Amino acid sequence: MLPPLGMLRAFEAAARLASFSRAADELHVTHAAVSHQIRLLEEWFGRPLFLREKRGVRLIGEAERLADALTSCFDRISTETDILRANPKTSITVACIPSIATRWLIPALSEFLERHPDIDVKVVYAMAKQQLRETGCDVLITLGADLSGGAQCDRLFSRANRPVTSPRYIERKGSLDTAEAIATADLLHDETTTRWREWFAKAGLAVRGSPQRGPVFQDFNLLATAVIAGHGVALCPVEVFRREIENGDLIVLSPIATLEDESYFLITKNISSKPVTAFSAWFHTIVR
Repeated sequence: MLPPLGMLRAFEAAARLASFSRAADELHVTHAAVSHQIRLLEEWFGRPLFLREKRGVRLIGEAERLADALTSCFDRISTETDILRANPKTSITVACIPSIATRWLIPALSEFLERHPDIDVKVVYAMAKQQLRETGCDVLITLGADLSGGAQCDRLFSRANRPVTSPRYIERKGSLDTAEAIATADLLHDETTTRWREWFAKAGLAVRGSPQRGPVFQDFNLLATAVIAGHGVALCPVEVFRREIENGDLIVLSPIATLEDESYFLITKNISSKPVTAFSAWFHTIVR
């Protein structure tokens, strides 16, 4: 005999997220509704399943085995449902962060569509470090791996940031082959000035005040446009800008890098449909 599905869904989400509130957000219900469903499930089992703590909840004893089994089952059901929905239409939705979409995905997408005319592709925005489950999409291309479980995370390339600039800026400014010279340049910032402070610290240069100079761009693509246009020097993930660097539109000024421990990933479910598998294999070939 099985408990009602609503109770199990609330329990699985709360167990996986270690929070009734986050489970409520994911299931699009209220905190009270999740709490009520779990209380009913605990009555059904005749025993408590969670230890309530100030910062969340924690599973008790064998409840962990039930949570793991439910997560695995729900992922399998979700995958098979997606496969059934995809046939015979064979369409996929790809969530991709803008920096990768504009530089890698969109310029080459026509090639994939020519190879697979039977597959429709919808491209939507993703956020950095987002999880596949949060997007509701078939494929997620983002910064950071999905550690929530039930996802296949394939590394694309490193996020290592190095200072880059346009040849036109060097012609105007002069040589920028040392950290001291870079400190005198027009610095461009991605959301915050702290990245440059981190880079100068790693370069062994104590710079006071100068990393504060220069415009701050809220959107990374705005920063990219500014540096390619020759407005100054920016810290950019060199692998993302590999083509611009190879074409000579950007010049890497130093081998010193920050954020070397971070990477970009292509994320799918552990069991994917044939269209998703085809897209994943194709995208890996274009970023090699």
